[in-house]
Amino acid sequence: MTASRILVLNSGSSSVKYQLLDMTDRSRLAVGLVERIGEETSRLVHEPLTGPNPGKREQVAPIADHKAALEAVAAELAADGLGLDSPELAAVGHRVVHGGTRFTAPTVIDEEVLAEIRSLIPLAPLHNPANVTGIEVARALRPDLPQVAVFDTAFHATMPEYAARYAIDTATADAYSIRRYGFHGTSHAYVSRATAALLGKAPEEVNVIVLHLGNGASASAVRGGVCVDTSMGLTPLEGLVMGTRSGDLDPAVIFHLARVGGLSIDEIDALLNKKSGLLGLCGDNDMREVLRRAGEGDEAARTAFAAYVHRLKKYIGAYVAVLGRVDAVVFTAGVGENSAPVREAAVDGLAELGLALDSEANAVRSPEPRLVSAEYSRVAVAVVPTDEELEIAEQSYSLVTQ
Repeated sequence: MTASRILVLNSGSSSVKYQLLDMTDRSRLAVGLVERIGEETSRLVHEPLTGPNPGKREQVAPIADHKAALEAVAAELAADGLGLDSPELAAVGHRVVHGGTRFTAPTVIDEEVLAEIRSLIPLAPLHNPANVTGIEVARALRPDLPQVAVFDTAFHATMPEYAARYAIDTATADAYSIRRYGFHGTSHAYVSRATAALLGKAPEEVNVIVLHLGNGASASAVRGGVCVDTSMGLTPLEGLVMGTRSGDLDPAVIFHLARVGGLSIDEIDALLNKKSGLLGLCGDNDMREVLRRAGEGDEAARTAFAAYVHRLKKYIGAYVAVLGRVDAVVFTAGVGENSAPVREAAVDGLAELGLALDSEANAVRSPEPRLVSAEYSRVAVAVVPTDEELEIAEQSYSLVTQ
């Protein structure tokens, strides 16, 4: 029996998202989520997409830690004949947020690799610890099975040095690993390739601006399938206006808040990461609510939306300049895929850059990749649903079967 299944794990600080895929036809066999780990009201939602027990199953009961969470996931999969002990399971693919400068491709995890991922925790203190925990638990459950780390930063490792460097003293930067790494890499990789396919071309033939717009948001400039610039930097804080993150900010704001406002480093960190962006501007981080309020004349919501779109346009224009020739601007992730008003506002006024929308096409909701540009638009405008789990599965499967 050929091992063709990949279990994809995305371990957060108090959650585990998972999908089991069969790579012979890229089909999903099961999907699920464990949330509120460590609380009395922990919740596991499991949905088999094949086998004798179709339909979602949900349980609410205390789940003490990630080990208990993955054991519960394994039990649910086993009940559907999809257990972790199956000889058809080829590997477990793990999303790891930060790979630093060492990890620029999917990597089979051994003790040395795990130690390196741990050493990167200072660069991603909110994410890498949970990623490490998920890896440790999965290895304990199946020590004989290849575990593969797929890094959010890897796709952006191709940025030229002048794009990756901050203009600070190089000795200091090197001593503390300060450079622009970029994030959402699995999404940008998948969507840039899928956009090329939508245009009927190979990735090497097209230049694409990818706009990954969710609660976290990032943009990338992809030339011939290779990332040459991206909006996030040392951390996921830099770049676009996001749900709760400020995006680009004068660094002196931090000094001012510390010296004049008396805020601690931790307080400033929380302010910029959790209390800024749309939330900071108008009190809501859900774009649907921001649009509703703006439509009703709420001035704070209107300002928040305008700031969001203004920053988005600045990055589109900047990446047109970086790429020189652009074949497509593509919207993806929760907001990018589902918010026609955001797409319309982002493209409005950019006719001189060759961008024009077809209003009717833009208004259509669909789970399929599609063009929403006007026939006369020199640059294609596309909506391409992202699939980070499939990207992780494909990279993991390719690595363990090569």
